[in-house]
Amino acid sequence: MTPKQRLYSRLLLVAALVVAVDQLTKQLALDRLSDGPWHLAECCVTFRLAFNSGGAFGFFPQAPTFFLVASLTVMLLILVWAGRATEDGSDMALGLVLGGGLGNVIDRAFRGLDGQVVDFIDLHVWPLFNVADSAIVIGVILIAGAGLFGKSAASDQ
Repeated sequence: MTPKQRLYSRLLLVAALVVAVDQLTKQLALDRLSDGPWHLAECCVTFRLAFNSGGAFGFFPQAPTFFLVASLTVMLLILVWAGRATEDGSDMALGLVLGGGLGNVIDRAFRGLDGQVVDFIDLHVWPLFNVADSAIVIGVILIAGAGLFGKSAASDQ
C-alpha cells in the first residue's frame, strides 16, 4: 500500500467511524428523547431533542439547501486536499471534518426532516449540537492548530 493509499484509508476510516457514531446517537435521540429531555447532570448536561435547519448554532435557518450544497462542496474539497496532505495526523483531522459533514448531510438529505439536522446535546451555555458538529469543530481546531504552529495539514509535495 502506498503512503497516499494509507492516508486515504485512515481518513476514510475516521470519517466512517464518525458517521457511524453520529447516526447511532441521533437515532437514539430520536427514539428516546421525543417524550422529553434526559438530564445527565442537572447543572451542565442535558440530552434534549431539537432540529436545526440552519448552519452552526442555528444561523440562517431558512437556508437548509444552501447548507446541504455547501457541505457537499467542502467534503469534495477535503478529498482533493487530502491528496496533497503529508503531515502525520492530517488524515485524522480531515477525517473528522469529512465524517461530521457527511453525518449532517445524511440528516439533511435522507432523514425526511425537511433539510434539518438532529441536535441533542445541551451544555446549557452553548447552542445544542450533535456528534457530527463536535467532530467538525475538533477537526478544524486540529487543522488550524497545525497551521498556527507551522505544520500545514495539506502541503505541496
